[in-house]
Amino acid sequence: MNRWNRRVGFLIMLLGLLALPLSIHALQTLTGQALLEALQEGGYNLYFRHEATDWSQQDVVRQRDDWLSCDGTKIRQLSEQGRQRAKRTGEAMRSLNIPVSEVLASPYCRTMDTARQLNLGDVQTTIEVINLRVAEYFGGRETVIASARKLLARPPADGSNRIIVAHGNVAREATPVYPGEGEVVIFKPDGKGHFTFVGRISPERWAQPRQGN
Repeated sequence: MNRWNRRVGFLIMLLGLLALPLSIHALQTLTGQALLEALQEGGYNLYFRHEATDWSQQDVVRQRDDWLSCDGTKIRQLSEQGRQRAKRTGEAMRSLNIPVSEVLASPYCRTMDTARQLNLGDVQTTIEVINLRVAEYFGGRETVIASARKLLARPPADGSNRIIVAHGNVAREATPVYPGEGEVVIFKPDGKGHFTFVGRISPERWAQPRQGN
């Protein structure tokens, strides 16, 4: 690579970093044992995208609160595979002694179902990370995105972690990452309005986190 190409590459990288929202710091990722030990000490927000769903179903929202339905003919629900994977993830987290002080979930049935199957504590509903497809009912897309970033920047209780179960489209717009169904993306909040992305764990890797992600 010649000097000109290196200079252009550096400028592109710099512009990419500058384009990140002010609430998000540059990436500092952890994997494997280092990530596990960090989670065991606490201080992180773990953002789970809801577990695997039945994609033969579709969300049909015609009015406010339609998204609360657990009827698969109206709103997409978890598949049986998704429920079982969420149970296994929760079991793995408990066996690994990852402390959890708070479990928040979007009010959609698939997110609440995921949070309950994890069985990591009482589940509280929150509209701070509501699905962007219904953002018009909550002040619009930018309001929902800003709300999600504010939550991710808020530290959990000392020595513990916060679980947030929500939607892929919110993570995609509010953070630098786009999780798959059942995947957790992990953020370190600083309590000053900022948060740092530190790692991600797919649902298949919870059984063997020491081998990395």
